[in-house]
Amino acid sequence: MELAYYSDYAVRLVNTEEPARGTDTLTSLDAVRELCGSSTQMARRLTDGDLTRLRAVRVRLRAVFEAADEGDEVRAVDLLNALMMEFPVSPQISGHEQRDEDGRPDWHMHIADHAANAGASYTATACMGLAVHLTELGVDRLGICHAAPCRNAYLDTSTNRSRRYCSDRCATRANVAAYRARKRLESARSETAPRNGRTAEKAQDSQALTDR
Repeated sequence: MELAYYSDYAVRLVNTEEPARGTDTLTSLDAVRELCGSSTQMARRLTDGDLTRLRAVRVRLRAVFEAADEGDEVRAVDLLNALMMEFPVSPQISGHEQRDEDGRPDWHMHIADHAANAGASYTATACMGLAVHLTELGVDRLGICHAAPCRNAYLDTSTNRSRRYCSDRCATRANVAAYRARKRLESARSETAPRNGRTAEKAQDSQALTDR
């Protein structure tokens, strides 16, 4: 469904903050403008209040992804439903500017921008896209990156529902860390084995003397 495209709005908003690293890029109207797309109508309507609104929504959207990642589907849906009730959408059919191969309008669902402010418009769009993605593909398609300390949100679009990281970079870092951990464990075991062997030999010798 076309509206699933808007689910990326939710991911981009959540990932403006990395709590584990203590970083936050959503700190100015310029940052919000970049998030919305500087040339969009939404960006042109921005006010200082929208920065505060979106920062508050970001916390609630992260909670949706975290609940889904933890396998708590009901909680994830309830949290998202609460947001959609607070920030309803105005869907409409669009396609006048887009044509199919036969020259006819390429009709598709679009979210009209009738919200009271830009922050509410962004939130409604993000939540609707996320809801479509969730219902079409499943709650388990929403995740939080497993590569510590990264806690970025992501949408799993893999064919076998196997995604665990937000990016190839995090996947590589996690794999390297796991490889090094295995090597350290193997090294520790190899160093311990000879000592254990010598201890066993001494015990056998001691037992032999006792037997005599």
